[in-house]
Amino acid sequence: MSHTAGHPVTTIAPRSGTLLTTNAVESDSAAVDDVIGAAEEATSILEGLGRPGRARLLRELAQALEAARERIIPVADEETGLGPARLNGELTRTVYQLEFFAGVLDEGSYVEATIDHSGSTPMGPRPDLRRMLVPLGVVGVFGASNFPFAFSVPGGDTASALAAGNPVVVKAHGSHPGTSLLIHEILREAIVKFGAPAGTLGLVFGRAAGEQLVAHPAVKAVGFTGSLSGGQALLDIIEKRAEPIPFYGELSSLNALIITPAAARDRAAEIGEQLVGSVTGSSGQLCTKPGLVLIPAGADGDTLVKAAAAALERAELVPLLNPRIHQSYEQDTARLIETPGVVKIASGSPAPEQGLFVSPLLVSVDAADISQAAFAEYFGPAAVLARYANEAELMAVIDRLPASLTATVHTGTGEETTALVSALRRRAGRLVFNAFPTGVAVSWAQHHGGPWPATNSLHTSVGATAIRRFLRPLTWQSAPEAALPDELRDDPMAPLPRRIDGRLLWTHTTAESPLAMP
Repeated sequence: MSHTAGHPVTTIAPRSGTLLTTNAVESDSAAVDDVIGAAEEATSILEGLGRPGRARLLRELAQALEAARERIIPVADEETGLGPARLNGELTRTVYQLEFFAGVLDEGSYVEATIDHSGSTPMGPRPDLRRMLVPLGVVGVFGASNFPFAFSVPGGDTASALAAGNPVVVKAHGSHPGTSLLIHEILREAIVKFGAPAGTLGLVFGRAAGEQLVAHPAVKAVGFTGSLSGGQALLDIIEKRAEPIPFYGELSSLNALIITPAAARDRAAEIGEQLVGSVTGSSGQLCTKPGLVLIPAGADGDTLVKAAAAALERAELVPLLNPRIHQSYEQDTARLIETPGVVKIASGSPAPEQGLFVSPLLVSVDAADISQAAFAEYFGPAAVLARYANEAELMAVIDRLPASLTATVHTGTGEETTALVSALRRRAGRLVFNAFPTGVAVSWAQHHGGPWPATNSLHTSVGATAIRRFLRPLTWQSAPEAALPDELRDDPMAPLPRRIDGRLLWTHTTAESPLAMP
């Protein structure tokens, strides 16, 4: 059911700073209840589609997004100021992500299908036991400001939750409400055309709606990408629920980048220029942007810093996403520059007064007396360069690093980094070598997460195992064949890997074979 009552939702155009009106309206309490109710009614139907049916649905959604590309990009560009090139790339990624999870469904190992046939054991007789992961129920998803596609209405949380068999209700982000509404309409039309319930994917607007979504008893899990304070506010709501639910929050990340003396000696200018591209890309509004860069003191490090400063002067100015981010960046970087021991290296081109533009910033500090300000996250095109004189100073800074999504090391050929990597692995979810952390590939081996405060869970929000967040285990004991899901029947219709009596096998409709390669 759709509601038209409520306050119109507006946003700010980042390039001009002017008010944008949209067709979206804030969702009142009745509207939120209706959307969640429709999602709850869709739960059994979506699960009943099975893996093959949901794979077809995800591919239909991907095709619908691709077909509407020319309608989507201009709306998103006006609301975010990210530019057509960046937005087209993100939309391509989002389409691929939906198709990728369709492939995860085809392959099937994510359900962890396990069969222990009845028989005798040293403990005595064992009943027939069959276990797999099943959907949780309605999932609430909070769209992110910096990714209007890949972490919003059609994003990874939505794709993985739908793949798992859960209806999704998205709380649209206020930075791009028109984009969220348009994409939801496109996907909803595709869902209905496919034959799935319209409640499979719902959308609500407004802060109060988001709070109600998290508190609603029908919602069984929440995915969130945003600030640490925003995530904590939602966690506070969850703690008051009668029924606890999992909250998967991506919250804060410094993403330290370490350059060894050998790396600075071998390719200082190259690293300096590429570093600035990583810091200023999308105006630094990426959760994996390197915020603290550890550079050796001396001539090689000086060359790297000079190359970075020159690259920063050439960097294209891109506006920040919304007034709150703009104000925080201006205030936080002003305080950073005033911190004792901080030296401004480069500040790029002056920002125009019109719109939400800011100047990029590089500052330098000595690792020996580095202050706490260097360990803060500056969401925007800014980074702190910490100059270390020896390994002891480097390791002392690493010991103070907050946990992050990534940690990066640039090394020289054949350089010994065992101790360095050992220290970093305790503080990151992804270790990057001789590259830059911005850019998160959607793949089976990807992990986009990290210890607190990067995230509050052990799971990833990108890649195949993101689906694991929205599933729970269930065991069938001595169940008749008719009561079993296809994945646990003796002769499943759709082949998938299964562990049968302790052996990992690839199960086909007519045969079973070990997964081990010859």
